[in-house]
Amino acid sequence: MTTLDIISDPICPWCYIGKCNLDKALAERPDFTFDIHWRPFQLNPDMPAGGMDRREYLETKFGGKEGAIKVYGQIAQAAEDAGLEIDFAKIKRTPNTIDAHRLIRWARVEGRQGPIVSQLFDRYFRQGHDISDHAVLSNVAKTANMDDAAVGRLLEGDADLAETRAEDTQAREMGVSGVPTFIVGSKYAVPGAQSKEMWVQVIDDLIAASEPVS
Repeated sequence: MTTLDIISDPICPWCYIGKCNLDKALAERPDFTFDIHWRPFQLNPDMPAGGMDRREYLETKFGGKEGAIKVYGQIAQAAEDAGLEIDFAKIKRTPNTIDAHRLIRWARVEGRQGPIVSQLFDRYFRQGHDISDHAVLSNVAKTANMDDAAVGRLLEGDADLAETRAEDTQAREMGVSGVPTFIVGSKYAVPGAQSKEMWVQVIDDLIAASEPVS
């Protein structure tokens, strides 16, 4: 089975769009499966633990109100094209995502990364939840059939904090500067929220390469 490492951040709208397009491609090729591993990358590694007001964050990042409106207009159009419903108006704060990444890391052990990542995207982009809040993260774990009480206890401590940050650092040292970044078969990097059609072509190429030569 071909591995697919997805380096992403659950507050990255392009990561949400990229996942949606990949999911659609996989639905069109039901006999093909990637061994998917979600890897951490914080868009804002210096974000205060309590996050910050989203409007202030966007206007600071994109050089004012007009810049933020322009960039997020493009994102909203891309999300619509992908068939995603995103309610940006519900998002009041931009959170620090280190604890969300720790939860994704723990989910890997139980084979629950897919449901956890899907829930995090849904909670943030559709419901406007603060995904740095430990109660929210514990509930996300519960919906994915993980032990929410155990997750809550782990979140209160420093379990896997250093390891998660080290994985983020490793991605940057590999040259990753933006997300999503997809690493196919530990060999090929595919940056950005690629289209469904592109992923279908990648999958078809992998299927063809795996077929025995007659």
